[in-house]
Amino acid sequence: MKKALTVLAAGVPLAAAVYLPTASAEPLTSLSTAPACTAPSVQTPSGTKVESVTAVRQAGGTIHGTGLLGGDVSGVPAFCQVTVTLTHPGDDDHAKVQTWLPLTMWNGRFQAIGGSAYSAGDNGVGLATAVKNGYAATTTDAGIGDVLDTGWVLKSKGRVNAALLENFASRSQHEAAVVGKEVVHGVYGKRAAFSYFTGCSTGGREGYMEAQRYPDDYDGILADAPAVSWDEFEVATLWPQVVMNNERTFPTDCEFKAFTKAAVKACDKLDGVQDGLVDDASRCDFDPRRLIGTKVVCDGKELTITAADANVVRKIWDGPRTASGKKLWAGVPVGADLSGLAGSTTDTDGTVKGVPFPVPALWVQLFLKKDPSFDVSKITYSDFTRLFRQSETEYDKVIGTDDPDLSAFRKSGGKLLTWHGGADQFIPADGTVRYRDQVVREIGSARKTADFYRLFIAPSTAHCGLDGADGSTDGLAALTSWVEHGKAPRTLPATLINADGRQVEHDLCSYPAVSRYKGHGDPTLASSFRCASPSPH
Repeated sequence: MKKALTVLAAGVPLAAAVYLPTASAEPLTSLSTAPACTAPSVQTPSGTKVESVTAVRQAGGTIHGTGLLGGDVSGVPAFCQVTVTLTHPGDDDHAKVQTWLPLTMWNGRFQAIGGSAYSAGDNGVGLATAVKNGYAATTTDAGIGDVLDTGWVLKSKGRVNAALLENFASRSQHEAAVVGKEVVHGVYGKRAAFSYFTGCSTGGREGYMEAQRYPDDYDGILADAPAVSWDEFEVATLWPQVVMNNERTFPTDCEFKAFTKAAVKACDKLDGVQDGLVDDASRCDFDPRRLIGTKVVCDGKELTITAADANVVRKIWDGPRTASGKKLWAGVPVGADLSGLAGSTTDTDGTVKGVPFPVPALWVQLFLKKDPSFDVSKITYSDFTRLFRQSETEYDKVIGTDDPDLSAFRKSGGKLLTWHGGADQFIPADGTVRYRDQVVREIGSARKTADFYRLFIAPSTAHCGLDGADGSTDGLAALTSWVEHGKAPRTLPATLINADGRQVEHDLCSYPAVSRYKGHGDPTLASSFRCASPSPH
């Protein structure tokens, strides 16, 4: 998954979309003449066979993104499109690695781009944006499909296609790094001066996987809203549906919005000023029962919020627990859009039923139950705990991507930069914070960790929202400055959207620091805030 999708699938917005790192960087090299766009010789990555190599000169202009996500990028310069198809002998797979190389104004850098939901790579929009900014860019389809194409998962009844899962989880990304760099060298006659990986959501997970398993692939990794601990959070994101189905209560979107609005208003001042942002959602202890009896107008009808509605919201915010009350995973953050995971619909006969977010529903149906017809609405609380544990047992080592040992990446000189929305409705930032804290313990200190890995939490920001959906920041510019000039980002300048829908300038603080109002100045300006240690809670 990447940037919060504006596309609808099964009536629910997907947690992904077109990821657009925007930084253009000072050129490190120059091309005296446009290179010939011919198929280069490619050294076979270990364990693979090259099936084909093609090269096509593309005129550029406006590039239309493929698949469900779509999207357009205009003003793209002419580029050479090289496609390398790989197979792993015996696995009957065919993974395409695409590399787009600008024919003029290459900046000397290499950028690989991650995927979204169940897509391993980019649909063309990220590649086009990178080329427009001077990068030679690469991505891989891992031999699978588009964001919700999961026909590859079950090899036969009751059996997951382990080879294609391995492609999706890890090996195709590494092979794309190897092949993409070879293509750059073959076409330009010189190697890239620096190599970067960029991605959000699924792409963020892939970036963390690279740092953990292939620490020498990239000089810098921008991995945002990362879907790490995939085996755990993917089941956890089905929790809101499990709650509604078991409680037999399906609040409307209007009622969910009323809870969210009330919580944001109550917790807004935690940073010292009413500015429409919740700077630390984990400190917000708003009790949804305060809204019991409140009237809400929805589609012309007046509704009254009930104790049952409040109980559902409390459980969703709290997150998955076992029947005995043991915490399994973080819930949907206070301030996040609850309808993303707690969607529902009303049949013509008036029956209300849940509409599960397709990504976790497919995970449970295909990877855990191995049955596409499995009805996720029948999952009980006890069933949920069993599925959560099963997912951990079967898939943690395959796709968990939460190994905190980044010592090899640190030794390689690599830099890892992440921002995560504090109101991420699909992947709670608590999971990324948890991982970062584990890395600190593994490395030995927060100071040593900050030398190569920094995390920034974006207040009141939705899933991959700083990619232009509800805010923006230039993480790639900060990363290139860190990698190439040693300037570690103390803050990450961003434009956020507050509760009133207005743009506000905000400097994201390097975790664990949080933003605090100075006591004076315009609260829409970053200069009115400072980064401070969080209050104990």
